[in-house]
Amino acid sequence: MQELTYFNGEFVEPGAKVISIDDRGYLFGDSVYEVVRVVKGRCFALSYHQDRLYRSMREMDIPVKMTPDDLTELHEILIEQSEIKEGYIYLQISRGVAPRHHAYDRSKLEPQMLMSIRTLDLDEVNKLGEGVKAIALPDERWEHVDIKTTNLIPNILAQTKAEKKFAYTAILFRDGICTEGATSNVFAVKDGILYTHPADNHILKGITRQMILTRVAPSLGITIIEKEFDRTFVDEADELFFTDTIGGVIPITKLDRNPVSGGKPGAITLRLREALEKLMEEGLPLLTRK
Repeated sequence: MQELTYFNGEFVEPGAKVISIDDRGYLFGDSVYEVVRVVKGRCFALSYHQDRLYRSMREMDIPVKMTPDDLTELHEILIEQSEIKEGYIYLQISRGVAPRHHAYDRSKLEPQMLMSIRTLDLDEVNKLGEGVKAIALPDERWEHVDIKTTNLIPNILAQTKAEKKFAYTAILFRDGICTEGATSNVFAVKDGILYTHPADNHILKGITRQMILTRVAPSLGITIIEKEFDRTFVDEADELFFTDTIGGVIPITKLDRNPVSGGKPGAITLRLREALEKLMEEGLPLLTRK
Protein backbone atom coordinates (compact mmCIF):
# COMPACT_ATOMS: atom_id res chain seq x y z
CA MET A 1 0.00 0.00 0.00
CA GLN A 2 1.46 3.37 -1.02
CA GLU A 3 0.35 6.93 -1.59
CA LEU A 4 0.48 7.98 -5.25
CA THR A 5 0.52 11.20 -7.27
CA TYR A 6 -0.57 11.54 -10.89
CA PHE A 7 0.18 14.62 -13.00
CA ASN A 8 -0.83 15.25 -16.61
CA GLY A 9 -0.90 11.63 -17.71
CA GLU A 10 1.83 9.98 -15.66
CA PHE A 11 2.64 8.90 -12.12
CA VAL A 12 5.26 10.99 -10.32
CA GLU A 13 6.90 10.79 -6.93
CA PRO A 14 4.77 12.38 -4.16
CA GLY A 15 6.12 15.89 -3.63
CA ALA A 16 7.86 15.96 -7.03
CA LYS A 17 8.51 19.41 -8.49
CA VAL A 18 6.34 19.11 -11.60
CA ILE A 19 4.16 22.24 -11.53
CA SER A 20 5.43 25.19 -13.58
CA ILE A 21 6.01 28.49 -11.80
CA ASP A 22 3.80 29.98 -14.53
CA ASP A 23 0.86 27.69 -13.75
CA ARG A 24 -2.16 29.93 -13.15
CA GLY A 25 -3.25 27.70 -10.28
CA TYR A 26 0.05 28.49 -8.56
CA LEU A 27 0.04 32.19 -9.48
CA PHE A 28 -3.62 33.08 -8.96
CA GLY A 29 -5.40 30.13 -7.39
CA ASP A 30 -6.98 29.88 -10.86
CA SER A 31 -8.04 26.26 -10.48
CA VAL A 32 -10.81 23.99 -9.23
CA TYR A 33 -10.65 20.88 -7.09
CA GLU A 34 -12.53 17.95 -5.57
CA VAL A 35 -11.90 15.52 -2.72
CA VAL A 36 -13.45 12.06 -2.97
CA ARG A 37 -13.65 9.58 -0.10
CA VAL A 38 -12.40 6.05 -0.73
CA VAL A 39 -14.33 3.47 1.29
CA LYS A 40 -13.54 -0.24 1.14
CA GLY A 41 -11.50 0.27 -2.00
CA ARG A 42 -14.07 2.25 -3.98
CA CYS A 43 -15.01 5.88 -4.44
CA PHE A 44 -18.11 7.08 -2.66
CA ALA A 45 -20.55 9.34 -4.57
CA LEU A 46 -18.02 9.90 -7.36
CA SER A 47 -20.67 10.90 -9.92
CA TYR A 48 -21.83 13.69 -7.59
CA HIS A 49 -18.27 14.97 -7.25
CA GLN A 50 -17.80 14.81 -11.03
CA ASP A 51 -20.97 16.78 -11.66
CA ARG A 52 -19.83 19.48 -9.23
CA LEU A 53 -16.34 19.52 -10.76
CA TYR A 54 -17.70 20.04 -14.26
CA ARG A 55 -20.03 22.76 -13.02
CA SER A 56 -17.11 24.54 -11.34
CA MET A 57 -15.13 24.30 -14.59
CA ARG A 58 -18.01 25.77 -16.59
CA GLU A 59 -18.41 28.63 -14.13
CA MET A 60 -14.65 29.27 -14.28
CA ASP A 61 -14.54 28.96 -18.08
CA ILE A 62 -12.03 26.11 -17.90
CA PRO A 63 -12.53 23.68 -20.81
CA VAL A 64 -13.43 20.10 -19.96
CA LYS A 65 -10.93 17.73 -21.57
CA MET A 66 -11.89 14.44 -19.93
CA THR A 67 -15.15 12.50 -19.99
CA PRO A 68 -16.79 11.26 -16.77
CA ASP A 69 -15.97 7.66 -17.77
CA ASP A 70 -12.28 8.45 -18.28
CA LEU A 71 -12.17 10.35 -15.00
CA THR A 72 -13.83 7.45 -13.21
CA GLU A 73 -11.24 5.09 -14.67
CA LEU A 74 -8.41 7.29 -13.40
CA HIS A 75 -9.83 7.18 -9.87
CA GLU A 76 -10.08 3.40 -10.09
CA ILE A 77 -6.49 3.12 -11.37
CA LEU A 78 -5.22 5.19 -8.44
CA ILE A 79 -7.02 2.91 -5.99
CA GLU A 80 -5.81 -0.24 -7.72
CA GLN A 81 -2.19 0.88 -8.04
CA SER A 82 -1.97 2.26 -4.50
CA GLU A 83 -3.91 -0.63 -2.90
CA ILE A 84 -5.43 1.95 -0.54
CA LYS A 85 -8.79 0.76 0.77
CA GLU A 86 -9.58 3.61 3.18
CA GLY A 87 -8.48 7.06 2.11
CA TYR A 88 -9.24 9.96 -0.18
CA ILE A 89 -8.40 11.18 -3.68
CA TYR A 90 -7.57 14.83 -4.29
CA LEU A 91 -8.09 16.19 -7.82
CA GLN A 92 -7.07 19.67 -9.01
CA ILE A 93 -7.41 21.19 -12.48
CA SER A 94 -5.81 24.55 -13.23
CA ARG A 95 -6.55 26.79 -16.20
CA GLY A 96 -3.07 26.19 -17.60
CA VAL A 97 0.44 27.62 -17.94
CA ALA A 98 1.23 31.08 -19.34
CA PRO A 99 3.37 34.13 -18.45
CA ARG A 100 1.79 35.97 -15.54
CA HIS A 101 -1.08 38.18 -16.68
CA HIS A 102 -4.47 38.54 -14.99
CA ALA A 103 -6.57 38.12 -18.15
CA TYR A 104 -6.36 34.83 -20.04
CA ASP A 105 -6.63 33.65 -23.63
CA ARG A 106 -8.66 30.44 -23.53
CA SER A 107 -7.38 29.31 -26.93
CA LYS A 108 -3.74 29.32 -25.79
CA LEU A 109 -4.13 27.44 -22.50
CA GLU A 110 -4.16 23.73 -21.76
CA PRO A 111 -5.64 22.69 -18.39
CA GLN A 112 -3.24 20.96 -16.00
CA MET A 113 -4.48 18.05 -13.89
CA LEU A 114 -3.07 16.80 -10.59
CA MET A 115 -4.39 13.83 -8.62
CA SER A 116 -3.19 12.12 -5.48
CA ILE A 117 -4.44 9.32 -3.25
CA ARG A 118 -3.70 9.17 0.47
CA THR A 119 -4.69 7.00 3.39
CA LEU A 120 -7.05 8.03 6.18
CA ASP A 121 -6.63 7.36 9.89
CA LEU A 122 -10.02 5.81 10.61
CA ASP A 123 -9.46 6.07 14.35
CA GLU A 124 -9.25 9.85 13.97
CA VAL A 125 -12.34 9.90 11.73
CA ASN A 126 -14.30 7.77 14.20
CA LYS A 127 -13.24 10.01 17.08
CA LEU A 128 -15.07 12.90 15.41
CA GLY A 129 -18.29 11.08 16.25
CA GLU A 130 -17.71 11.94 19.91
CA GLY A 131 -18.28 15.62 19.13
CA VAL A 132 -16.16 18.68 18.38
CA LYS A 133 -15.79 22.28 19.44
CA ALA A 134 -16.59 25.12 17.03
CA ILE A 135 -16.17 28.88 17.16
CA ALA A 136 -18.26 31.56 15.44
CA LEU A 137 -16.57 33.87 12.94
CA PRO A 138 -17.72 36.35 10.26
CA ASP A 139 -17.98 34.96 6.73
CA GLU A 140 -15.47 37.04 4.75
CA ARG A 141 -15.44 34.97 1.56
CA TRP A 142 -16.38 36.17 -1.93
CA GLU A 143 -19.87 36.00 -3.43
CA HIS A 144 -19.46 32.71 -5.30
CA VAL A 145 -18.35 30.09 -2.80
CA ASP A 146 -20.64 27.69 -4.67
CA ILE A 147 -17.73 27.31 -7.13
CA LYS A 148 -15.14 24.93 -5.66
CA THR A 149 -11.93 26.81 -6.42
CA THR A 150 -8.53 26.71 -4.73
CA ASN A 151 -8.95 30.38 -3.76
CA LEU A 152 -9.41 29.61 -0.09
CA ILE A 153 -7.61 32.36 1.82
CA PRO A 154 -10.63 33.40 3.99
CA ASN A 155 -11.27 29.72 4.77
CA ILE A 156 -7.62 29.21 5.67
CA LEU A 157 -7.56 32.22 7.99
CA ALA A 158 -10.81 31.15 9.67
CA GLN A 159 -9.60 27.57 10.10
CA THR A 160 -6.33 28.75 11.60
CA LYS A 161 -8.17 30.97 14.09
CA ALA A 162 -10.35 28.01 15.03
CA GLU A 163 -7.45 25.64 15.58
CA LYS A 164 -5.61 28.24 17.67
CA LYS A 165 -8.63 28.09 19.97
CA PHE A 166 -8.52 24.27 19.97
CA ALA A 167 -11.67 24.05 17.86
CA TYR A 168 -12.35 21.65 15.00
CA THR A 169 -13.43 24.47 12.71
CA ALA A 170 -15.53 27.66 12.58
CA ILE A 171 -19.19 28.35 11.90
CA LEU A 172 -19.40 31.35 9.57
CA PHE A 173 -21.96 34.15 9.67
CA ARG A 174 -22.64 36.58 6.81
CA ASP A 175 -24.65 39.65 7.83
CA GLY A 176 -25.87 37.76 10.87
CA ILE A 177 -26.95 34.69 8.88
CA CYS A 178 -25.31 31.30 9.43
CA THR A 179 -23.92 30.12 6.08
CA GLU A 180 -21.61 27.13 6.64
CA GLY A 181 -18.37 26.06 8.26
CA ALA A 182 -14.88 27.12 7.21
CA THR A 183 -14.38 23.63 5.73
CA SER A 184 -17.84 22.10 5.86
CA ASN A 185 -21.61 22.56 5.77
CA VAL A 186 -23.64 23.27 8.91
CA PHE A 187 -26.93 21.76 10.09
CA ALA A 188 -29.14 22.61 13.05
CA VAL A 189 -31.82 20.45 14.68
CA LYS A 190 -34.78 22.15 16.37
CA ASP A 191 -37.85 20.30 17.66
CA GLY A 192 -36.92 17.26 15.61
CA ILE A 193 -36.65 19.21 12.33
CA LEU A 194 -33.41 19.49 10.34
CA TYR A 195 -32.38 22.95 9.11
CA THR A 196 -29.59 24.05 6.79
CA HIS A 197 -28.79 27.07 4.61
CA PRO A 198 -30.22 26.92 1.05
CA ALA A 199 -27.78 25.91 -1.69
CA ASP A 200 -27.20 29.36 -3.17
CA ASN A 201 -24.01 31.25 -4.02
CA HIS A 202 -23.16 31.75 -0.33
CA ILE A 203 -22.42 28.10 0.41
CA LEU A 204 -20.71 25.19 -1.30
CA LYS A 205 -23.20 22.49 -2.22
CA GLY A 206 -21.43 19.78 -0.26
CA ILE A 207 -21.71 16.19 -1.45
CA THR A 208 -22.22 14.87 2.09
CA ARG A 209 -24.83 17.62 2.54
CA GLN A 210 -26.62 16.27 -0.54
CA MET A 211 -26.48 12.73 0.83
CA ILE A 212 -28.08 13.88 4.08
CA LEU A 213 -30.83 15.85 2.34
CA THR A 214 -31.70 13.43 -0.46
CA ARG A 215 -31.04 10.01 1.04
CA VAL A 216 -30.16 9.76 4.71
CA ALA A 217 -32.65 12.08 6.43
CA PRO A 218 -35.60 10.97 4.25
CA SER A 219 -34.79 7.31 4.99
CA LEU A 220 -35.09 8.09 8.71
CA GLY A 221 -38.32 10.08 8.33
CA ILE A 222 -36.67 13.34 9.41
CA THR A 223 -38.23 16.56 8.14
CA ILE A 224 -35.86 18.91 6.32
CA ILE A 225 -36.15 22.68 5.88
CA GLU A 226 -33.64 24.63 3.79
CA LYS A 227 -33.81 28.23 5.01
CA GLU A 228 -31.64 31.01 6.34
CA PHE A 229 -31.27 31.25 10.12
CA ASP A 230 -29.37 33.58 12.42
CA ARG A 231 -27.08 33.33 15.45
CA THR A 232 -30.00 33.28 17.88
CA PHE A 233 -31.44 30.24 16.10
CA VAL A 234 -28.03 28.55 16.25
CA ASP A 235 -27.69 29.26 19.96
CA GLU A 236 -31.18 27.90 20.64
CA ALA A 237 -30.83 24.79 18.47
CA ASP A 238 -31.22 21.41 20.14
CA GLU A 239 -28.37 19.95 18.08
CA LEU A 240 -25.72 21.20 15.65
CA PHE A 241 -23.43 19.29 13.33
CA PHE A 242 -21.03 19.70 10.41
CA THR A 243 -20.90 17.58 7.28
CA ASP A 244 -17.86 17.04 5.07
CA THR A 245 -16.38 14.39 2.80
CA ILE A 246 -13.80 13.10 5.26
CA GLY A 247 -15.64 13.24 8.58
CA GLY A 248 -19.18 12.58 7.38
CA VAL A 249 -21.62 13.81 10.05
CA ILE A 250 -19.66 15.55 12.82
CA PRO A 251 -21.54 16.46 16.03
CA ILE A 252 -20.88 19.91 17.50
CA THR A 253 -20.85 19.68 21.28
CA LYS A 254 -19.48 23.13 22.06
CA LEU A 255 -19.82 26.51 20.32
CA ASP A 256 -17.45 29.15 21.61
CA ARG A 257 -17.79 28.69 25.40
CA ASN A 258 -21.27 27.21 25.39
CA PRO A 259 -22.20 23.51 25.38
CA VAL A 260 -24.44 22.23 22.59
CA SER A 261 -26.92 19.42 23.23
CA GLY A 262 -25.75 19.18 26.83
CA GLY A 263 -22.15 18.86 25.72
CA LYS A 264 -22.65 15.53 23.95
CA PRO A 265 -23.72 14.41 20.46
CA GLY A 266 -27.46 14.74 19.87
CA ALA A 267 -29.66 11.71 19.23
CA ILE A 268 -30.72 12.79 15.72
CA THR A 269 -27.15 13.67 14.80
CA LEU A 270 -25.96 10.22 15.82
CA ARG A 271 -28.76 8.54 13.85
CA LEU A 272 -27.75 10.50 10.76
CA ARG A 273 -24.06 9.70 11.25
CA GLU A 274 -24.77 6.00 11.62
CA ALA A 275 -27.06 5.90 8.57
CA LEU A 276 -24.53 7.81 6.45
CA GLU A 277 -21.74 5.42 7.44
CA LYS A 278 -23.94 2.49 6.43
CA LEU A 279 -24.65 4.14 3.07
CA MET A 280 -20.93 4.73 2.52
CA GLU A 281 -20.11 1.10 3.27
CA GLU A 282 -22.85 -0.18 0.97
CA GLY A 283 -22.08 2.32 -1.79
CA LEU A 284 -24.46 4.12 -4.12
CA PRO A 285 -26.24 2.45 -7.05
CA LEU A 286 -24.55 2.96 -10.42
CA LEU A 287 -25.82 5.67 -12.77
CA THR A 288 -26.99 7.82 -9.86
CA ARG A 289 -26.22 11.33 -11.13
CA LYS A 290 -27.77 14.60 -9.97
